[in-house]
Amino acid sequence: MIKVLIQAEAGSPDKMRYDEKTLKPIEVGRVSRPYPFPYGFVVATAAADGDNVDCYVFGDDGLRSGSIVDCEVVGLLDQVESGEPDHKVLAVVAGRKAVLPNGVFEVLQEFIYGVFSEYPDCAVSVGPIHSRDAAVRYVRECQDC
Repeated sequence: MIKVLIQAEAGSPDKMRYDEKTLKPIEVGRVSRPYPFPYGFVVATAAADGDNVDCYVFGDDGLRSGSIVDCEVVGLLDQVESGEPDHKVLAVVAGRKAVLPNGVFEVLQEFIYGVFSEYPDCAVSVGPIHSRDAAVRYVRECQDC
C-alpha cells in the first residue's frame, strides 16, 4: 500500500506543485493537455531526480487535487527525459480491482508525447510498462533514499 498526493485531476491541464516534504501547496502550473487520469506523487519517496516518485492513479477519476489516497501498485511505466529516468508508478485506488484499464499505455504515451512536444529541447521516451513486482521494488528502493 502506498499513499499518493494528487496534484492534477483527470480532465484538467492544471497541476498543483507541492513542497514534497511538508506537503504544502506552492503554486499551480499548467500543461498543454488535460491529464487523462489523476496524477501525483508517492508520499515519502525520492526518485533519481530528487523529487518524489510520480504516480498515475486509476479507479477514481473524481479524485481532487490535494487529496491523499491509499493505493495499490499495479505497474511501472518507463519514462526517460533527456537521458534521465523519470519513471511513473501506476496504481489503483485501494479496494478497487488491481488491474490497469485497457489501452492505458497508448493513452499515457499520447499524453506524455503531446505535453513534451512543447519542449523540443527535451527528448522523452515512454514505455514499456513493467510488472507489479518491478513497480513494488522501485517504490521500495525510492523509500529507502
